Amino acid sequence: MKQLVGGLLLSAVGIVFAASSLQAAADLAQGEKVFKANCAMCHAGGRNTVNPAKTLKIEDLKKYKMDTAAAISAQLYNGKGAMPAFGKNGKLKQDQIDSVTAYVLDQANKGWKK
Repeated sequence: MKQLVGGLLLSAVGIVFAASSLQAAADLAQGEKVFKANCAMCHAGGRNTVNPAKTLKIEDLKKYKMDTAAAISAQLYNGKGAMPAFGKNGKLKQDQIDSVTAYVLDQANKGWKK
């Protein structure tokens, strides 16, 4: 009986993990799409055409304390300087902001290489 319960529990954990992995992949795919449509004109390849010192590369994100999902999401929502407030102005919904945030962090940690 213990083996059956243990096996069922392990299976349930595996299913939850697989589902969350699929969700993460879907979020990254959506994030890439939204990024290309709204962010790439200034941030293609993790660069910053407006302020070249503040790129989306992991070193700069860390330097400017923008290396967390909360910081990136807040920047996307509220904007700052030349960057539009994508959330406040209604251009992007929160799930799109969350997906772009995940995509930016993923790419920054990969060195913006696909």
